[in-house]
Amino acid sequence: MKRTTLSLRSRRTPGMWFTALLAVIFGLGVGATGWVYAGTRDLPIHPNTSPQSQLVNLPNLTPIIKRVGDTVVNISSTSSKVVNAGPRDPFPPNSPFHQFFRQFMAPGGQHHEKVSDLGSGFILSPNGYIVTAGHVVRGASHIIVTLTNHHTYPAKLVGLSVRYDTALLKIDAHGLPTAPIGNSDNLQVGQWLLAVGAPFGFFNTVTQGVVSAVNRTLPHDDEYIPFIQSDVPINPGNSGGPLFNMSGQVVGINDQIYTSSGGYMGLSFSIPIDAVMHVVDDFKQHKPVQFGWLGVEVQDVSTQMAKALNLKEPVGALVASISHHSPATKAGLKPGDVIVTFNGKPIDNVGQLPPMVGNTMPGTQVDIGILRDGKPMTLHATVGVLPQHGDGSGSTAGGNISRLHIQVQSLTSKEKKHLGVDHGVLVIGVGEGPAAEAGITPGMAILDLAGHPIDTPEQLRHLVDSLPAGHSIAVRVRQGNQSLFTAIILPPAH
Repeated sequence: MKRTTLSLRSRRTPGMWFTALLAVIFGLGVGATGWVYAGTRDLPIHPNTSPQSQLVNLPNLTPIIKRVGDTVVNISSTSSKVVNAGPRDPFPPNSPFHQFFRQFMAPGGQHHEKVSDLGSGFILSPNGYIVTAGHVVRGASHIIVTLTNHHTYPAKLVGLSVRYDTALLKIDAHGLPTAPIGNSDNLQVGQWLLAVGAPFGFFNTVTQGVVSAVNRTLPHDDEYIPFIQSDVPINPGNSGGPLFNMSGQVVGINDQIYTSSGGYMGLSFSIPIDAVMHVVDDFKQHKPVQFGWLGVEVQDVSTQMAKALNLKEPVGALVASISHHSPATKAGLKPGDVIVTFNGKPIDNVGQLPPMVGNTMPGTQVDIGILRDGKPMTLHATVGVLPQHGDGSGSTAGGNISRLHIQVQSLTSKEKKHLGVDHGVLVIGVGEGPAAEAGITPGMAILDLAGHPIDTPEQLRHLVDSLPAGHSIAVRVRQGNQSLFTAIILPPAH
């Protein structure tokens, strides 16, 4: 950066002598007068301390915090990850010493390392049910919940939905304060919001902002979540914490931020509470989570595509393909149709349709407004159940293999294709126990156990429960494009 410097040298001119003389005369006069005045009496200073009326009406958030502040909890979780140990090659790949180093320096292998994470949540019921974001506790072997009175409790994971990134925990406590549940469908752009959480570990931090957008879909995220976008400052540690409206009701759980620095940059995204409660109610009843399904692939309608389809404006969701034997097929939908309304609600862009369908109860009859060759039509459909392809949603009873201390879920079609397999289950969590000791880590797929192919979490659980304790059992796993065998010694069944 260019620096500007000011020289301290001065130049004398006749004009400057005259100015300096006047300054001396008037300066002495003023100084003398001031000295005499100061020596005779105190200065008459009377500050205005009278009450002033508020000039601008901004929301006072204090009553909200007094009412619901104690319903917010801090969540710490411990998980295990694999760390490559051993000497690091200090030479670049094109160095003649690179191959020498790799050949003669023995690799250090891998070891498990405990990782601690912090998040937030809120109390849903007086008997200890707590809601948080799924990624806060996914794969955790230990979960600790801390209340505002600093009491700590070990927590049990009741259910976790990967699709909605929502988790339900349970602690052994009673008489707890609960957070009121609002209606996220009523949110409008510009409304004030309040977030409470533990950013960077600073417990019970309060931030505020306004709704920036609703029904926002994000790239690389599940299209069934219609995110609430806001400018409420959210940072790591806020995840899972509640987003309150000005009535002190939870309207969302804070989930993620858009950032290039790792910190808040003005774009925060929260999961609407309506979507959260859709899965939480099923968790509490230990029911499998079901999502609505039409069986269509849709895309946005561009300006050029609107002209090609004889549409007056580029709105709606363009049907690109339809699954066989799906509700869409039975309703008479065809590729090239443009869906403009679903169950009476307008579809302005493609991102609005999937959340509407997913949040519709299976079995519900709906009207679908379409444009076919530019002409409006109304079709009638019965919403189906989204096929279970390893969504990971539901009670952990479906994917918790307690004897192995692991959590698993079915493989999706995309995951099977990526791994190059036609069966198996995906490991999503590993606690301290026989699986961890055998080197099994989250992200691996278990293909076979004791020579039996594994297709579902239920099949794996029944097989594990039937095997004897104390014997080495062969397990075939898949990681990336490699398959390998490892041996597990099962503990006694409880």
